[in-house]
Amino acid sequence: MKNLFRTIFLLFISFYTYAQEVDIELFKNGFTNPVDIQNAGDDRLFVVEQSGIIKILNADASINVEPFLNISSIVSSGGERGLLGLAFHPDYTNNGYFFVYYIDNSGDTQVARYTVDGSDPNIANPSTALLIIDVEQPFGNHNGGCIQFGADGFLYIGLGDGGSGGDPGNRAQNLETLLGKMLRLDIDNTDGGNNYAIPVDNPFIGNPDALDEIWAYGLRNPWRFSFDSLTND
Repeated sequence: MKNLFRTIFLLFISFYTYAQEVDIELFKNGFTNPVDIQNAGDDRLFVVEQSGIIKILNADASINVEPFLNISSIVSSGGERGLLGLAFHPDYTNNGYFFVYYIDNSGDTQVARYTVDGSDPNIANPSTALLIIDVEQPFGNHNGGCIQFGADGFLYIGLGDGGSGGDPGNRAQNLETLLGKMLRLDIDNTDGGNNYAIPVDNPFIGNPDALDEIWAYGLRNPWRFSFDSLTND
């Protein structure tokens, strides 16, 4: 028992010695239900508002008067719904492509590609929408919402299990639905009438009882995920 107390004491002293203070400083406020913030490789920050608006926050803490993108008319917002995710193409500087994840007015998931205006880098062209995937949502919660590009250049999409509670449809375990899954898509190519192709090393290619888009399954609500900056896992 004496050795146990000594060990606990040493752990406490070690933690106290190496603990660091973290301060939080307000940079900018005034956003309405911000749910995501992304960077396109320069000094601007792109703030995603749940209602369907993306605003640009500049390095001097000013917000552009005109939004980068406003698709609020086609977005169903509230609760766990809305414009939920934003990802810039790895070659955004050259192609101007970015991707959004939102819940449409029918309550279903849409992932679409947009293109920045060719003459103004602070405005996207809403007429350039290209649908990547759409997934029917049976309930209003567990919509997932995160999209990220991996170091492999593929687009990863986090889809929730479809909602309610306890996954009543067992969708996350069902490999014949996209709900409750992490998807992995090659959006630089097309195949089978889709605006994407399937990476050749996706794990369920060739399985007649599974969808090729699936990278991982059994997920409840992957609202946010990230990649390890050292290992790319």
